[in-house]
Amino acid sequence: MAASLPDSMGIDSKMCSPDFYQNVIVMRHGERMDNFEPLWASTATRPWDPPLFRDGWVRALETGRTLRKTLGFPINRVFVSPFLRCVQTASQVVTALCAVRDDTSTLSSHAMPIDPSKVKVSVEYGLCEMMNSTGIRPGVAPKDGNFSMDISKCEALLPAGTVDDKAERLYQELPKWEEPILSTRARYEQVFKDLADKYPTENLLLITHGEGVQVALSAFEKDAQVTKIEYCAYVKLRRPVFQRDHSFTAGEFNVLNISGQSGITYSLPNSSTTHIDEV
Repeated sequence: MAASLPDSMGIDSKMCSPDFYQNVIVMRHGERMDNFEPLWASTATRPWDPPLFRDGWVRALETGRTLRKTLGFPINRVFVSPFLRCVQTASQVVTALCAVRDDTSTLSSHAMPIDPSKVKVSVEYGLCEMMNSTGIRPGVAPKDGNFSMDISKCEALLPAGTVDDKAERLYQELPKWEEPILSTRARYEQVFKDLADKYPTENLLLITHGEGVQVALSAFEKDAQVTKIEYCAYVKLRRPVFQRDHSFTAGEFNVLNISGQSGITYSLPNSSTTHIDEV
């Protein structure tokens, strides 16, 4: 699918109303253990892959509830980085999205009844952390470069019945260690576009890392300078989709956030005000 309408379709995307809009939410994981328990990595068997801290579980569930109540459209598919903190975040968010009866007074998703037909989930290597010492702290990365991500173990942590066994991943393995930062940013942007193009009739939630969320905003909001990305912050993207027979073509993504919404603060040239969410 092209990013803009080809001339062969005989439609001017700037003049023609779209058949529908596609929404893509790009979200950061919840609070990670090693940022709150400094000694955790010293005894961990996988120090490069921290789980969520207890507050991260709560925030992820609450963010899922917020998405369900406020977006105004359903999330059809969720794609998640294979890093543990992202998979655990996804387990909470997906539970909230699929909840049959959600008691908002509870802070745990344990035993919460869900309808797994509401959302399909897939693990996507392309959404992984920056594979370099900027994204993964020096001294904790495996010396042989083997991060040993087991997709079946990741999928087992997701709510029962939600995993899409037939989905084909864009990346068949993790990017190589010491991936340049510019390559990481290009990877994130391309994966966002490719996943959207692969499922043009569905709304997507992509659960990734802080750098990915920054790219989601700065790549589609020209000249945006991101200054803060909270845990479970998310960028809301939307683009028009045009249908001819059985083919689809999309326009460009627009960022729907303003600064301070959904945990992200950023500035634009010539902007005199900045809004910051209370946390």
